[in-house]
Amino acid sequence: MTPYAVMLLIAIAFVFIIIANSIRVLRDYERAVIFRLGRKSKAVINPGGGGNGPGLIILVPIIDKMIKVSLRTVVMDVPPQDVITKDNVSIKVNAVVYFRVMDPDKAILDVENYLFATSQLSQTTLRSVLGQSELDELLSEREKINMKLQQIIDSHTEPWGIKVSNVEVKQIDLPQEMQRAMAKQAEAERERRSKIIAAEGEFQASQRLADAAHILADEPSALTLRYLQTLREIATENNSTTIFPVPIDLLKPFLNVEAKTK
Repeated sequence: MTPYAVMLLIAIAFVFIIIANSIRVLRDYERAVIFRLGRKSKAVINPGGGGNGPGLIILVPIIDKMIKVSLRTVVMDVPPQDVITKDNVSIKVNAVVYFRVMDPDKAILDVENYLFATSQLSQTTLRSVLGQSELDELLSEREKINMKLQQIIDSHTEPWGIKVSNVEVKQIDLPQEMQRAMAKQAEAERERRSKIIAAEGEFQASQRLADAAHILADEPSALTLRYLQTLREIATENNSTTIFPVPIDLLKPFLNVEAKTK
């Protein structure tokens, strides 16, 4: 092979490498931030996206540098943070943040690393907001805390072209002594409710007995019928001999008959 042929092959390979490096294909959820000699620019050719994506992008070889940015929602896990609540309880709290890039240019130009910056901002905001709340509030008003975190983080990331759609506190780890104290408190609360229900039942029963007593006092014959019914139940349940007193009211008719005969 002659030196001319070798040089031709090298030139063809060089041109092929340059062309391959100048062609990019962006998916529908991707956008490109292109720098031309250090200044933000647009692609030389972008038939489908009208600028910096999606679709086919052709860059100027060597001069252009492209950075891809995804527009999909990012689910970021916030690592556990040590928090001291307003009522001086030490807890560990972790959370999850949902956000997406709305303006790729701002996400690249206005902050060095938007993923790292959003993560650090979420951690500091989590410690700050939860440190201003009491433990009972954190446990009972989780939705309110989540909304407050979302609003604060979103207001800080908006200049970066990032929209925080949701923040969820995942888990709150309590110290062992606090868990035992809360278990005792819950047990005491259940016992209190049980006693209230029992007392309410006794009160209702006493009201019913008082009503029955008034009825029996107004109607002596009702008392007699109740007495006879009780005797019948005793005779049915017990076959042995039973001694019971007989009310004098039952004997008055017979005593009156005997007195008249005399």
